[in-house]
Amino acid sequence: MLAVVAVLAALAAAVVAVLRLRARRGIATTMQRATWEVLHTASLAAEPLRAGLTQATAAKAARHLRTLVGAVGLSLSDGVTCLAFDGRGAHHSDQLTAAAQRALDTRRSIVLTAADLPCDRVDCVVRGAVVAPLPGPATTATTAGRPGRAADATGTAAGRPGRSSGAAALIAVSDGPPAPGLVQATLEAARWAGSQLALVELDSSRERLARAEVRALRAQISPHFIYNALTAIASFVRTDPERARELILEFAEFTRYSFRAHGEFTTLAEELRSIDRYLTIERARFGDRLQVRLQIAPEVLPVGLPFLCLQPLVENAVRHGLSRKPGVGMVNIEARDAGAECHITVEDDGVGMDPSVFGQDGSDNEEGQHVGLVNVDERLRSVFGDHHGLVVETAPGAGTKVSMRVPKFHPEVRA
Repeated sequence: MLAVVAVLAALAAAVVAVLRLRARRGIATTMQRATWEVLHTASLAAEPLRAGLTQATAAKAARHLRTLVGAVGLSLSDGVTCLAFDGRGAHHSDQLTAAAQRALDTRRSIVLTAADLPCDRVDCVVRGAVVAPLPGPATTATTAGRPGRAADATGTAAGRPGRSSGAAALIAVSDGPPAPGLVQATLEAARWAGSQLALVELDSSRERLARAEVRALRAQISPHFIYNALTAIASFVRTDPERARELILEFAEFTRYSFRAHGEFTTLAEELRSIDRYLTIERARFGDRLQVRLQIAPEVLPVGLPFLCLQPLVENAVRHGLSRKPGVGMVNIEARDAGAECHITVEDDGVGMDPSVFGQDGSDNEEGQHVGLVNVDERLRSVFGDHHGLVVETAPGAGTKVSMRVPKFHPEVRA
């Protein structure tokens, strides 16, 4: 009997020791656990909100937002319809949507009492609600002669003065008179949800900017090259018609790729094919003065990268590095496999440039010199992050080397 008691005591001690060890390794205090639960719930709500506010994403976010606020029910409304409702009190949706409309028009939070939410249902638990507009692109301004109302670019939205496009309100339903804690929690949750939606707009703006930059890059680079290419082709029309025909076909394929209307990304292989066509035409102009060396690792050819981010580097090497250099000039294009990345360099032994020139707008430089470098640098950073911009090594008379690091895989890149 004593032996059994001793064994049980030893087991109990072992269990206590294990529990203490786990407590040390895991979340040790009630406050830490509460903090983790809040952050975890916020991250769950953030995911659908970062996809934009629709009925589908609002439905996914509402239950997590209700947990954050601690309400018996929670609604997201655009002031016209109830986008989503989670918890109890859904039969008050019309009343809550009307309150959301007032809150959005005035850009002020509203606290509703039981008198504001009359109901004939015996089992209704709703005794109040807090309505908080989500911060958005609206700014306080005088609109339609009434101060303090929000105005968008036109001063109206959805037919009402002061309404912001895409505006929404968060509504927390209470089973008692709304306490100050619920009011504060609702306001903070609305402010946080609004910041998530603002990030969506920021991402969308960056995408629109990237597309605009590609269009600007085409407009800046193409006229110079087109003029020179046509001049070179014309010089062969009588002396070497077959060569002229080949150059016309190369020029046609080059322009087809450069002015394609679809896709913000391409592969390294496609970009190199277009560069080869460009260099074929430029060699027709420069003859033996232009030498090209390619060192491309086959395994990096499928790597995705922003459209027209390599070609401007080669064009700058030829146009500004070698065209002003007497005698023979060399352009070296290298793409190496570097584990999770592809390292690409474009180097010339031309006249070089003042390093301070890089970072200026190309239109401010002599004859638009070094056009496209800043554009490419900004697009690389926008897609891959600030650690993936261009690295330029140059000095007057010492040539120029431009390097970039491209991840072999990136979730936003679909070539």
